[in-house]
Amino acid sequence: MQDPNADTEWNDILRKKGILPPKDSLQDSEQDAEEEQRALQQSVVKTYEDMTLEELEDNEDEFNEEDERAIEMYRQQRLAEWKAAQLKNQFGEVLEISGKDYVQEVTKAGKGLWVVLHLYKQGIPLCALINQHFSGLARKFPNVKFVKAISTTCIPNYPDRNLPTVFVYLDGDIKAQYIGPLVFGGMNLTRDELEWKLAESGAVKTDLEENPKKHIEDILLSSVRVGVPMRAGSDSEED
Repeated sequence: MQDPNADTEWNDILRKKGILPPKDSLQDSEQDAEEEQRALQQSVVKTYEDMTLEELEDNEDEFNEEDERAIEMYRQQRLAEWKAAQLKNQFGEVLEISGKDYVQEVTKAGKGLWVVLHLYKQGIPLCALINQHFSGLARKFPNVKFVKAISTTCIPNYPDRNLPTVFVYLDGDIKAQYIGPLVFGGMNLTRDELEWKLAESGAVKTDLEENPKKHIEDILLSSVRVGVPMRAGSDSEED
């Protein structure tokens, strides 16, 4: 059979009589067909594993009964991922509350949610320092709920000697408590040291490799071990 695309006199006669399409038109048609074929080969049919929640719902009628369990499993997985993403971006700043907000914002804050509460009072420098550290930690750990409240609005007659006080909650239960200035080490408290304390309670997942206070303690101990004998020796020489 003769090739209709061949450039021959016979094909030219057939084209003039309209039996064969014009040569350019035929080439265009072939090119279009080739492009459609390539597009078809490159297209990927989505399975339910690749679908979003909306796509699963839109295509639910097209699945057979054998897929129902798998579809439900992936739907629950997608829903959990969506909730986790929403929760992760839920906070990021310190919430100021009063006593009437305590139950709703702290003990009933949500299942699986860590809440860190700072009881403070105006005019106490260490309380102001911890509030400052809280702001930085809230931005670093937006999945943790950082809350502060004036002490006597939550606990009537709460003694000032117990301030600052930090309570750590999970599912409404206290998991850790830090009460009084000595626990925090006074005004030398750094944000990393406070972060380490909260990490020990489980409230935050720190990227610190070791207790930042340990380095300071090691230096002090080293200076005591080395420095005291040297002074004692120099005194003995003077004597």
